[in-house]
Amino acid sequence: MLQQRIQSLEEQEHLPSLLSADAQELAHQLQEHQKKIFSPSAQKSMRLFSPAEAAAFIGIGEGYLRQIASEGHGPQPLSNGRRMYAMEDIDRIRRVLDEGSKTGKYIPHRRPGEKLQVVSVMNFKGGSGKTTTSAHLAQYLALRGYRVLAIDLDPQASLSALFGHQPELDVGEGETLYGAIRYEAPRPVAEVVRSTYTANLHLIPGNLELMEFEHETPKAMVAGSSETMFFARIGEVLSEIESFYDIVVIDCPPQLGFLTMSALCAATSVLITVHPQMLDVMSMSQFLSMTSELMAVVENAGGRTSYDWMRYLVTRFEPNDGPQSQMTGFMRAIFGNRMLQNAMVKSTAISDAGVTKQTLYEVERSQFIRGTYDRAMDSLSLVNAEIEEMIRRVWGRK
Repeated sequence: MLQQRIQSLEEQEHLPSLLSADAQELAHQLQEHQKKIFSPSAQKSMRLFSPAEAAAFIGIGEGYLRQIASEGHGPQPLSNGRRMYAMEDIDRIRRVLDEGSKTGKYIPHRRPGEKLQVVSVMNFKGGSGKTTTSAHLAQYLALRGYRVLAIDLDPQASLSALFGHQPELDVGEGETLYGAIRYEAPRPVAEVVRSTYTANLHLIPGNLELMEFEHETPKAMVAGSSETMFFARIGEVLSEIESFYDIVVIDCPPQLGFLTMSALCAATSVLITVHPQMLDVMSMSQFLSMTSELMAVVENAGGRTSYDWMRYLVTRFEPNDGPQSQMTGFMRAIFGNRMLQNAMVKSTAISDAGVTKQTLYEVERSQFIRGTYDRAMDSLSLVNAEIEEMIRRVWGRK
């Protein structure tokens, strides 16, 4: 009997060892796969935009854009006579249009008296499209001419990977936001900000070291070793660089920890993504309840908990799916105008672009069935334009 028990124990699998071995092998194979589809020496770049796209980003008619380009302010025409616009061309045309103007109609940078907008994108449940939403929102705002900082607070660092910074290969110790908000020897936040291949868009990348903030914060609270409470640390470091940006987009971790609470206290607005399925909505109910309770504790400790706006965004929406449409209507009946009017549709164009770590703004339309690409892009544009309009209203702009 004893021999059988010993044999049974020997046959059992040691979970920590298995997980460690599997993690190492998976990381190795993912790196090899990444090298095949996107070599370490390669540099991501933004594609060229059609006249219609360029005109929409600038906020003028396509005919007016042609006139400006013909006056020597646009790119040289291709052999077929058509012009394609790089982001640098679009920004140059904005400057031309705003020359001599005091209003800055086409260069939408913050004006005196307009505060930095910090949008925290969050959800408790993975698969809600949180990172996809953050990436496309940050890139859209940059394409519209705003100076944008994207912050990857998710230790999984998918946002960083989308923007060309591999967490395992390109992000070293102290090079995430943790390096600037840690309790011992924090770095100036400007040292962890990186440029991206998208003009007007900078990034603070993430990786697994962000989890250190979750581990160190309880120790610091018990020891009373920090003058700045955990929930104020992100806001404090952002104040050091706020003059360089108009909008900050934070991709929060998919759990309610110290990082998420700090991101909420730094935010001026909150965007909560939700997949319109019963299990996801039930999970969100628990998430909202827990968030409310934790925010009340933070508020009592002096944290800021009032926002310019808070909205729910329906993501991965399938319009022809009856139960999803019913669930979306159910949420609209409950939340009213706290839900964005537009939903982000589920699209193979977005998921296929993500396979090669690209956003929809980066991939060529010719790679997809035209209708599929156009539906996804139209949905993206409507959602992001609605968010942009709310930001502009906060600034008091028309």
